[in-house]
Amino acid sequence: MLVLLESLSFYQNARVGLVVGALFAVLLYAVRTLELLGPVIDTRDYPLFGPDVWFLLLAFVLAATFALLVTIGLTVAEAVRGARDLSAERSE
Repeated sequence: MLVLLESLSFYQNARVGLVVGALFAVLLYAVRTLELLGPVIDTRDYPLFGPDVWFLLLAFVLAATFALLVTIGLTVAEAVRGARDLSAERSE
């Protein structure tokens, strides 16, 4: 199993996915907290915590999800590339 993950560059793809996911979440959290798109109208009640804490938790979930999607996409692309290379070697 480890050989398969290494051949698909999974660990490198996971690192790239984590960086991209974190940057995406930080960017969206900054847009929200710094009000870069204009002021936010708070008409909702936020239980237990204020809105900033809830949006921080949401940013974490978004970062993890986006990192997973990027990792899966890069790993599938690597698998397709490897399959094409293998089929090209067999046809020669």
